[in-house]
Amino acid sequence: MRRRDLLATLAFLLVACGGRPRPVDLPAPVSNATVGVGDVFEMRIVREDNLPTMFTVAPDGTVDLPYIKRVKVAGLEPQQIAEIVRKRLVEAEILTDPIVSVSIKEYNSKRVEVLGEVQRSGSLRFESGMTLLRAISLAGGFNQMAARDKVTIRRQVGDKTRAVTVSVEDIIDNAIPDVPLQAGDSINIPQRVW
Repeated sequence: MRRRDLLATLAFLLVACGGRPRPVDLPAPVSNATVGVGDVFEMRIVREDNLPTMFTVAPDGTVDLPYIKRVKVAGLEPQQIAEIVRKRLVEAEILTDPIVSVSIKEYNSKRVEVLGEVQRSGSLRFESGMTLLRAISLAGGFNQMAARDKVTIRRQVGDKTRAVTVSVEDIIDNAIPDVPLQAGDSINIPQRVW
């Protein structure tokens, strides 16, 4: 009788300790809407329909804009760029009360690295709302050597780097939610052990 109780207790402990997927312990992604080198944005000035509207940030962090020439935009958010343009147009007495809108079309400066056992490892352009599964999909998916249950995500948090290991199988099985990414994250898919 004692042996049967002991076996039942051991079976319970094995199921309780190893059977549940662990939640991902990674700080929530931080949204960063600042413009960087290579980013493309659209700028419109109301009632100025003949002006160019698409601009790419140069390697020095500037853009050449109609009427006001070179403007440093790297590190600024879209509404800050719109305000600078508006202010310069008024100061130069080009327009009296311009309405300026800026919207980002491509964040080429914000990247996510996918390394290891995927079809096409390398740097991907970060997309707003990107998740771990989406990044792996954009990298062509896992190759045959991938350890799908040992995917590591590294994220810069302040002045430290945090790393967590995630089982993509648990995400696919809906045992844990997909992991939202942020620009600058690095994903490593190791080789499985045979």
